[in-house]
Amino acid sequence: MDIRAIQQSPSANYFDGLVNLKSLDMVTSSLTYKQINTRGFNSTGNSRFLQLVDGVDNQPSGLGFAMGNLFGPHDIDVESVELIPGAASALYGPIAFNGMLNTRTKNPFIYQGLSVQTKFGINHIGDGTGLGAKPMGDYAIRYAKAFNNRFAFKLNTSYLTGTDWYANNYTDIDPNTPEANRGPNNPGRNALNIYGDEVAKTIDKIGRVSRTGYEEKDLATYGVYSLKLNGALHYRITDNLEAIYQANFNQGTAQYTGSSRFVINDFRFIQHRLELKGSNFYIRAYSNQELSTNSYNTRSLGQLINRTWVRDLNGNVVSPDKADATWFDRYTAAFNGTINGVSGQNNSLARAFADQGRLLPGSTEFEQAKDKLIQTRGLSGAGILSNCSLKHIEGLYDFSQYLKVFNLQVGGNYRKYYLDTEGTLFDDKGKNLTNEEYGAFAQVSKDLLNKKLKVTFSGRYDKNENFDGRFTPRASAVFSPSDQHHFRASYQTGFRNPTIGDQYIKLNVGPIIILGGAPVNAAGTNAYENSYTAASVGAFGSAFGADLAKGVPFPQAVENNKNKLKKSNVPFIKSEKVQSFEIGYKGLLSPQVLFDVNYYYSQYTDFLINTVVIRPNSNVTSPDGSINTQAATDILTGGTQAFQLYTNAADKVSIQGISAGLTLSLPKNYRLNGNATWIDFNLMNADPNNIPAFNTPTWKTNLTLSNSNVAKNLGFSLAWHWQTAFDWYGTFNELRPGLVPAYSLIDAQISLKVPALKSVIKLGASNLTNQYITQAYGSPAVGGLYYVSLNFDELLR
Repeated sequence: MDIRAIQQSPSANYFDGLVNLKSLDMVTSSLTYKQINTRGFNSTGNSRFLQLVDGVDNQPSGLGFAMGNLFGPHDIDVESVELIPGAASALYGPIAFNGMLNTRTKNPFIYQGLSVQTKFGINHIGDGTGLGAKPMGDYAIRYAKAFNNRFAFKLNTSYLTGTDWYANNYTDIDPNTPEANRGPNNPGRNALNIYGDEVAKTIDKIGRVSRTGYEEKDLATYGVYSLKLNGALHYRITDNLEAIYQANFNQGTAQYTGSSRFVINDFRFIQHRLELKGSNFYIRAYSNQELSTNSYNTRSLGQLINRTWVRDLNGNVVSPDKADATWFDRYTAAFNGTINGVSGQNNSLARAFADQGRLLPGSTEFEQAKDKLIQTRGLSGAGILSNCSLKHIEGLYDFSQYLKVFNLQVGGNYRKYYLDTEGTLFDDKGKNLTNEEYGAFAQVSKDLLNKKLKVTFSGRYDKNENFDGRFTPRASAVFSPSDQHHFRASYQTGFRNPTIGDQYIKLNVGPIIILGGAPVNAAGTNAYENSYTAASVGAFGSAFGADLAKGVPFPQAVENNKNKLKKSNVPFIKSEKVQSFEIGYKGLLSPQVLFDVNYYYSQYTDFLINTVVIRPNSNVTSPDGSINTQAATDILTGGTQAFQLYTNAADKVSIQGISAGLTLSLPKNYRLNGNATWIDFNLMNADPNNIPAFNTPTWKTNLTLSNSNVAKNLGFSLAWHWQTAFDWYGTFNELRPGLVPAYSLIDAQISLKVPALKSVIKLGASNLTNQYITQAYGSPAVGGLYYVSLNFDELLR
């Protein structure tokens, strides 16, 4: 996308308009947060896709992925956007596993003057909630000035505010209730976007019963915003040497669908960039600092509020650790008819009795409990704290002008992460916990056959302190028999290092400890080295219990069944890997017809997975290698600790796909762009439990018709997107499938230029027909957004 495409996009902003690019998938978690991906294995927090802004990685290091464009540039300062689908690790490092998006902002030497954008919109029209339409505002100012072609600066300010999309899917997803019995009248109901009802129990002679939960709208922060402040200083030391300092301050609120629905609330993200660039080199250093003190977990919040008000049968409020058990006792007593004034054998009346004293949404007591729990972190609260940061330096030098035989580029980088969650997520309280990595690459290219054939070879070596070094080669060839036709082929490799969270999380969530897979993080826990598989522990426990029931003495029952225990063999985590082959063609079939098509095949291995193990207090095996009787006894006497470990699966899977695009330049300045993408996932012989969810539609298409001057100063753009249905697997639904139905969307805009005022008035709609669609199971339903904008561009030059 260039400036022209951004200005003519019918989407609400340039980032939303990326959905019309070939091969790209977009998932909406929030009005202010949309995640992008290419070529499968999609997620709502995508650590396999790299987003750069002016060469700077846009990820908060504690999260481990970029938050869409919540912390990116505003349209008013964007010059171009480049999408690279597929593995790009050979040039861009380990994060560019699925692809890369590079956004370039406007240089103040080139784009000067005052630019102002005001945008007013509405959403939530006919959303079924009865709450009515909600306003949205998006305001931005940019000013840039150059002096004597030596010094230039720019300042940007933008603020977006609106009401977030509602996640209000109340489908009963309780896996322990037969599907035919699920629904609003199910006593064990677990509604998708109600939180607190995950706490359930199977009660003897009653059946499965769940606690009464709270709807997301009562727990989330739906008033979202995005504040962006940006400034840059550019100084041309010579005509070919420029120094740049840039600072970005971002703060915003969004909802994020992960293992829960998280509220990224008042999250601050601060960046500094220093760069020196010449005609054949650059050196760039930058830092990313996050500050999250008000973010929280809505599912935990619902469960914890439910533990603040429960009364025992004498009417006394019990402590939080006894609340769930007490609530089920009240339910049982009422259902069995032992409570005066409450008819027995009635689930509704039993629930009403158990819910006596329940904090009602909107009440002062509810809001006080909610606020207190958001500010409480750790197991007893829902709050999330992160002050993590990273520092990065990189450089590139092009030696081509000194070489006559071939072109050569050489570069490298160094990065250091600083972890600071005060012990709420990582084992970093009172510690200086850091992580370092570095990389270097070289690229050689050569023109052959009278410059009709260009071959390129590149290789990159990367080393993280916790993993073995990785070499990733790439080779490509482009054959151009004429200026109008270009054939290409490439082989590339890629890898992805586990995120900081994958490596260093150490979180005790009660019955289990979630443990990151870096050796230094697991040191002292003995979880990887001395543990049994969870499945074998279950088999041992069942067989032991059966022997006891037959009258077999305890010690003999242990000896009889201890060999059912299997020592776990869980390796520490390492990098995920991909190999990819690609062929393609791009050319002018006529002066008015541009055609582009490519086919790719990729094979993946060593995907990151989680596995549960049980560590006894004693050694799992005896000196002779047999199962240790004392360790088996530990399992039965409570001398164990369960761990959820991060590791890799050796299973191999593959994907293949075809993408094609067509651009037609029609008479009278009309332009028609269309593209289609087909992708196929092959599980091969892999265990589905060892592979990340693919989460990608088989087919998607885009069609855009535009004319920037259909009449004097009048333009329009109309974009249509369609994709097939697919099952979404995510931790929010405990990796069970949830259907994302097929849908099609239409975005449209008409614009009027007012040359005398250097302004453009635009009337537009994103999702013109106001279809409420979901793009990930558990995420909100997204409807139409209708807006009018007034842009003044490059005044006061």
